[in-house]
Amino acid sequence: MRAFPRLAIWPTTVLISSLWVATAQAASQVPQPVANLLTPESVVQAADGKIYVSEINGFGQDGDGQIRVIDHGNESVLLRGLDDPKGLALIGQTLYIADKTRVLKVDLTASPAKAEVFVAATAFTHPPQFLNDLCADANGNLYISDSGDILGSGKGGAVYKVTPQHQLTLLADGAMDGRVLAPNGLLADATGEHLLMVDFTSGVLYSLDIAGKTLTEIASGFGGGDGIVRQANGTVYVSDWKNGKVFRVDRGGKVSLVKEGYQSAADIALTQDDHHLLVPDMKAGKLDVIPLY
Repeated sequence: MRAFPRLAIWPTTVLISSLWVATAQAASQVPQPVANLLTPESVVQAADGKIYVSEINGFGQDGDGQIRVIDHGNESVLLRGLDDPKGLALIGQTLYIADKTRVLKVDLTASPAKAEVFVAATAFTHPPQFLNDLCADANGNLYISDSGDILGSGKGGAVYKVTPQHQLTLLADGAMDGRVLAPNGLLADATGEHLLMVDFTSGVLYSLDIAGKTLTEIASGFGGGDGIVRQANGTVYVSDWKNGKVFRVDRGGKVSLVKEGYQSAADIALTQDDHHLLVPDMKAGKLDVIPLY
């Protein structure tokens, strides 16, 4: 027989009061949609609730990009003077930024915030063309997608892994597998053995076996596949930049539409409570919030 937790013997009034406080606190922390952003591309939420958004601003105009912070409704700029900042990833108190042809890192405990080059353009196997998404695994390794000639031929992309010691490895490109065209969204599993990857050109979601460097198709039909996230229950969400849609992929690979009507649904993120999806609508200059519960 399953034993009830000791909490069950607490006085009813204490239980009701505690639940009310917890519910009120949770409700007050639900992110709200944000407008008037400068070409927002990627978003992440830190453990303290702060939301970081990369803003490209004028595409191809170096020096006018920035990182905006949304701190429980209060907005400020963390960092200015970037080129075309896109993918964001958090490892502890460090924010990583894919900025055109380089990867930057920012110590979030420092004031004022200062960007340092973590991976220079010269460190890549091939000169990077369009550094796009970032993700990290539990071991502190960072994964980087280069979408190649994403605005032209739709080919020439690659995926890289870089360790905390700055050791960079090419994981996938068109020479290894012709299906690798313009890789965009990335998501590492907890073990660091597999990487989900959605291709912007083909709209196909793959699983990449990192050790074997082999691709397995998971699902397709994502148009201009952009961001990928996974809830704790295993449900995966993928955004379609070209068609302004967000999709859900169940464990069995079934794909269903979650929301449409965006001008360009870019690199999505989950909130810390796992209950909301943050969607940057790049062309509209907005950040949307989709409840998932």
